[in-house]
Amino acid sequence: MQTFAPIALFVYNRPQHTSRTLKFLQQNELAAESRLFIFSDGAKTKADLKEVEEVRELIKKVEGFKSVEIIERKENMGLADSIIAGVTKLVKDYKQVIVFEDDLISSPYTLTYFNESLECYRNVEKVMHIGAYMYNLKREDLPETFFYRAATSWGWATWERAWNHFEPDIEKLMAQFDAANRHAFSIENTMNFWKQMQDFKKGKNNSWAIRWYASIFLRDGLTLNPSQSLVNNIGHDGSGIHSGINDIYNVIINPKRITEFPHNVTENQEAYLAVKAFLGNRKGSLWQRIKRFITEKLN
Repeated sequence: MQTFAPIALFVYNRPQHTSRTLKFLQQNELAAESRLFIFSDGAKTKADLKEVEEVRELIKKVEGFKSVEIIERKENMGLADSIIAGVTKLVKDYKQVIVFEDDLISSPYTLTYFNESLECYRNVEKVMHIGAYMYNLKREDLPETFFYRAATSWGWATWERAWNHFEPDIEKLMAQFDAANRHAFSIENTMNFWKQMQDFKKGKNNSWAIRWYASIFLRDGLTLNPSQSLVNNIGHDGSGIHSGINDIYNVIINPKRITEFPHNVTENQEAYLAVKAFLGNRKGSLWQRIKRFITEKLN
């Protein structure tokens, strides 16, 4: 009998987002057979304390899972360190993990997709990450799932064998990149992945995700992704750590169960070109960019 992967849910100070994330997770067909671990970070400031406590009261009442364990941090670890510590703990204990943050709504089949993918590619070393989010690619001809180089962080899963290769040291990571690697890493300069690495080094962000993608990329690893997203991020309202106010990445969730997984463990070139096209045009025309800038400033 298959042992379903534990779910790690990372929460902080957004009770409304957390409530919606949990509501959709509870509606997953494998929720009742899945162990849920909720990591609640400590308040960074006194101003955050009220909302942190509100979230903690909310998560104490969670039902609908095989078991629920709450890990409350007394101090503020920050999102990156919290995720790294939580994922490391769970893959050590369970050899696999599904990861959610507190601003993701999911399909009823998202947990099914994760568990079937984890089982399918368990012993395929090149496959290092399972992603549930995908941009609005507007392509009808792509397969249900495909392999791609970059790791998405909005709903994902991995195994201990892959997470063992996670390198948190930005200096060690950056030292392995030459010009050709930087070009390929940034999807031919259509996405600011390399700038995210530079910003982390300068202390301008604290992203665990960019270091995880770099760790995968440098091992020539692949990530599995759905062509139509199985999650949507509801945090682009200015409430998130790294989220602005925009709808560039808003998607309609695939309501159907995924039934097809690729046999050929190589990057899907058609999917790569579709992602590259999306990233290259995602900000729209100059007028659209100006309107978005004004909207963000007004909010």
